[in-house]
Amino acid sequence: MPFVGRLILALAVVSLGLGVIYVGMSGIGTVVGAIGSTVGGFVDGVTATASPAPSFAAISDAPSVEGPEEPYTRAATTDLSVTVPNDVVDEGDSKLRIYLALKDQAPAPIDEVPIAGPITIVPVTLTKGMNDFTVTIVGPGGESDPSPVVRFIQDQVPPKITVSSPKSGAVVNRTAVEIKGKTQGRTTLIARNATNGASITSDALGDGTFSLTLAIAPGVNRITIEGTDPAGNVSELDYVVKRGTGKLTVSLVSSAYQIRRAALPYGLRLTANANDPDGRPLAGASVTFTLSIPGIPTITAEGTTSANGIATFRTTVPKGADLGQGSATVLVSSDEFGSTQDFTVITIRR
Repeated sequence: MPFVGRLILALAVVSLGLGVIYVGMSGIGTVVGAIGSTVGGFVDGVTATASPAPSFAAISDAPSVEGPEEPYTRAATTDLSVTVPNDVVDEGDSKLRIYLALKDQAPAPIDEVPIAGPITIVPVTLTKGMNDFTVTIVGPGGESDPSPVVRFIQDQVPPKITVSSPKSGAVVNRTAVEIKGKTQGRTTLIARNATNGASITSDALGDGTFSLTLAIAPGVNRITIEGTDPAGNVSELDYVVKRGTGKLTVSLVSSAYQIRRAALPYGLRLTANANDPDGRPLAGASVTFTLSIPGIPTITAEGTTSANGIATFRTTVPKGADLGQGSATVLVSSDEFGSTQDFTVITIRR
């Protein structure tokens, strides 16, 4: 017999005994009423006790979603790789709820799929621009916290490439052209010169600026610049430069061109100013100064042009120089532009 039934029976027996004692005083009707009242009140008290609430499983930990190596993509769809805790896999009655947040919008549920194991692959459709995905686990205990955000950026627009210098069609008096410009940040650029077969590859900086140095041949050089942005979109730009026939130049200046013999010894300064074929200062060129004065040995000195294309030689014309006309010469040499020279006359007079 159940415990509650045995307890009711025991109380009934006790009440019956009390009723026998009470018979002499109040009669059998009163006893029966007392017994009924006692048992009924107990049963009401037992059945009025609240039943315990059903027990549900605790809410699961948040899942994790594998992020892409490169968030930019030109694809229309992608797969989310979702990892869930092992205890959720064992339950078998939970699902994954997928949320998508577009730019300036709150996350909204877009799909709900069964959990296929510790890792579930969920295909999703991408929208142009930013796509922020989060995933939760939905089960008997409710919904878990969302996973960390995984972002995809759909970009199907080819990168625009612009060249700022030199302009297409410009004349370049060098063996190589330095192409500077701008495109989409982190775009990979390949410049190919169809004239001589030269090519160069480089990546644009985060702000999109780039610089490419490409060898050029004499005459017209037809160059193609191809750009591939982080999403894989490709664009091309045709570019032309002409290698000119300009030459290296140098000018020589002396601190004195006529020196009185009575003023010897005399301090002399020679200054060479070198420019490349485009007229820009030529740095790092080799320089040889030569000073020839009547009556004294020839004086020579080696040097290198500075960042502003200048080289200086200081010497002294000693006593013993003869009267007459001498000269100072400078020779400038460059691996890229060849060599050139300049001279000036220096006279020893009375």
